[in-house]
Amino acid sequence: MPLNLYLIALLPPPDLRERVRLLKEEMRNRFGSGHALKSPAHITLQMPFRLESEAEVLLIKRLKGFGGQQHSFLVELQGFGCFPPRVLFVRIGNPGPVTALESALRLALAQESALEITPSDLPFHPHMTIATRDLEEPAFQMAWAEFKDRPFQEVFEASSLFLLKHNGQSWAIFREFRFGASS
Repeated sequence: MPLNLYLIALLPPPDLRERVRLLKEEMRNRFGSGHALKSPAHITLQMPFRLESEAEVLLIKRLKGFGGQQHSFLVELQGFGCFPPRVLFVRIGNPGPVTALESALRLALAQESALEITPSDLPFHPHMTIATRDLEEPAFQMAWAEFKDRPFQEVFEASSLFLLKHNGQSWAIFREFRFGASS
């Protein structure tokens, strides 16, 4: 049975996704790191996981119910951060609501044993990646020297959860689950 690759995330509205895409393009053009362009701007809530095609219906049902129980909140983007030696990202200025949503999602997914989605062992640190695994260390040093004090400030309302699906080359938005929607 074919296994599909999924990711669960918050996405900013299209205009802000475009602003972040331009930052990713700058990272590719100036620092040789284009891998982050393979996904729309997002804040990962559940790291990539594989499911059989038949389990997709169950996942969608679980996410629809979960999303319907959530409330919208504001996400503040403030400046840049990094995970040395390869990752640069837009910082989340108010991580509390995103962290609470991730914890609730983790519990909701764990209750659906048929999905067998394993949560990450890494501590959750919400962020919006602009450069990742293909950023070489010397380029990381140059980029971070420039971005660490560069201003970036935006606010958006998180009112949906998104399921992204990998198409073999990049991540595509597959489903949106509105907060407070009827299930």
